[in-house]
Amino acid sequence: MKNKAMAIGVRTRSIYGVLAIMTILLSIGENTMAQTKSTAVVKNIVLVHGGLVDGSGWEAVYNILKKDGYTVTIVQNPTISLADDVAVTKRAIAVQNGPVILVGHSYGGAVITEAGNDPKVAGLVYIAAFALDKGESVSSLIKDPPPGAPAPPLLPPVDGFLLLDRAKFPASFAADVSREKAEFMADSQVPWGVNAVGGTISEAAWKAKHTWYLLTTEDRMLPPDAQRLMSKRAGATVVEVKSSHAVYVSHPQAVTHIIEEAARGASVAAKEGATSAAAD
Repeated sequence: MKNKAMAIGVRTRSIYGVLAIMTILLSIGENTMAQTKSTAVVKNIVLVHGGLVDGSGWEAVYNILKKDGYTVTIVQNPTISLADDVAVTKRAIAVQNGPVILVGHSYGGAVITEAGNDPKVAGLVYIAAFALDKGESVSSLIKDPPPGAPAPPLLPPVDGFLLLDRAKFPASFAADVSREKAEFMADSQVPWGVNAVGGTISEAAWKAKHTWYLLTTEDRMLPPDAQRLMSKRAGATVVEVKSSHAVYVSHPQAVTHIIEEAARGASVAAKEGATSAAAD
């Protein structure tokens, strides 16, 4: 009887030991799944404004992204030279705690095309922006507009800086923004450096990074046909919105939607790439 009781005790301890091990393994599995789920979306968003404006125009987009749980950084480019703006943007990328979705509006597209070569950048989002190629600049693309395309009302440069005609700013830049807001944007323009407009790309990041493009069909600053050409050349996932050039102000939900789509898509693409590399 004593031997039988001892045998039962051993078996009981063995069963409890196995159950304990199973509990630990299940706990590890649940934690791993939770971590995988939490990292399924790129959570760091860096927003880069274009010429003639500053980062405050991103406010509505910023608020939506923050509410949806993203970490959002707004770059304040001096727009004096492309090199300086790329440097400022790369400093913003450097302080992020993980992969980044880099977003650029208008001239900001030139900035992210260069700064997006940073290894932390998982995806690029162009918002009615210049998706330039190697050796190109904003000035080289706008010097010969297609026939019939609206011409931005740029004034002659003064001391190496450009501004838009204030009276024509609302209709050209922000036709679907409230009159009061458009007039404020016109009166608070940030001088746009000729050196920024003429800065050339050394290597186009969209050749190696997953890319999205929000195309504005009512744009009177950057013609829709030019946007189509650049987005197609970049192999971007394209979404069209009936909007003026100031789409980030007039349609923040549409802008946020494509950014969040990129945040999800870039993560999936990165995982697929890692799986493929492991298989190789």
